[in-house]
Amino acid sequence: MQVELIDKTYNMRNKLIAGNWKLNPATSDSALELCRQLKLRLAPFSKAKIVVCPPFTALCLAVDLLKGTRISIGAQNLYWEDSGAYTGEISAPMLKSAGCEYVIIGHSERRLFFHETNENVHHKIIAAQRHNLIPIVCVGETLQQRESGVMKDVVMEQVTEALRGMSEQALQNLVIAYEPVWAIGTGKTATPAQAEEMHEFIRSLILEDFTKSVSDQMLILYGGSVKPDNARDLLQNTNIDGALVGGACLSAESFSEIVRAGEELL
Repeated sequence: MQVELIDKTYNMRNKLIAGNWKLNPATSDSALELCRQLKLRLAPFSKAKIVVCPPFTALCLAVDLLKGTRISIGAQNLYWEDSGAYTGEISAPMLKSAGCEYVIIGHSERRLFFHETNENVHHKIIAAQRHNLIPIVCVGETLQQRESGVMKDVVMEQVTEALRGMSEQALQNLVIAYEPVWAIGTGKTATPAQAEEMHEFIRSLILEDFTKSVSDQMLILYGGSVKPDNARDLLQNTNIDGALVGGACLSAESFSEIVRAGEELL
């Protein structure tokens, strides 16, 4: 399927820098110290949106310590049912009650290790929005899919399946993160040109199914080995509205430098 790419005329969007802590740090004391350092180092920034996504056990700690700052809290996952006999799962009402504003959905590691499907992702988005959580919906291709030339087909299927049947109003409180699987935790990064091409393509998919206003306003983040030394080159592209940061967000110093790169472009 061919999708006509939109032109580069767009309304100025904010930058959103989100840190995904994944299965880190190991102890509450370490999480506490990371929050303290983030609070200190991120205090000077006033324009870019900032989100940190600790593991479930550190959510309440992060909410309490970062209260009153511009740093929002997100979770790394949720289940689509609100309650019930689902041992080990976390629901949207639980996350909302803990103080979360965002939730990552469909991260490639969830798809790979826990066999989440596009259908699962769709249900989770609906559950998150039902309780006023902003989903950060992850899409992206594997190295084999890129080398086979089907990366756009893969991403198109992920995007369209995730957002099917959604209203334009719902999309106003939703973020997409493009994360090429081959660049996550590998040290490899998509070139700025590769990342921009896919971000522009994703925005064109939104334009095809919704309105130009929705497409123009949609925040699309890049994720995949984002570091202080490559952040600006990525974030200065027209259709890249921020970053979903992995390993570099576990250092308050490096995460703050990535936030600085985004802030300086506003």
